[in-house]
Amino acid sequence: MNKPDLIEKTQAKNNKRKNKIRFYYSFLTIVLLICLVQIGFSAFNNITKSISYHGKIKKMKALNQQAYAENQRLKEELEDFSSMKSLEAIARNNLKMAGEDEVLVIINKPQEPVSTENQKKKNILKKNKSQKQ
Repeated sequence: MNKPDLIEKTQAKNNKRKNKIRFYYSFLTIVLLICLVQIGFSAFNNITKSISYHGKIKKMKALNQQAYAENQRLKEELEDFSSMKSLEAIARNNLKMAGEDEVLVIINKPQEPVSTENQKKKNILKKNKSQKQ
């Protein structure tokens, strides 16, 4: 065998091996870049969700405090309603009741009589309906 043939064969083998190694490293580099992009995207999504959830928690706490304050106000109102003065006021004003040793006077306002013009219009409408039938 010739020395140049042997050198060429070894160079060809070395070139093939170098090409395989380059391909392998390129493939690994692409896979790692894809992994880094995925990790970055996931981290971004987690951070935005975390911020969103913290905002929602803050709103819910504020709503809870408002509901608690409204509940306290309604409890106080219920206590006031169940007191004797409140029950007496309801009985006097709405139910037209009087207390012991009291006289209740109710003044009714007279109802306004139906105007004759309106009555005539109603009569005319009734006649027209009965004639059409």
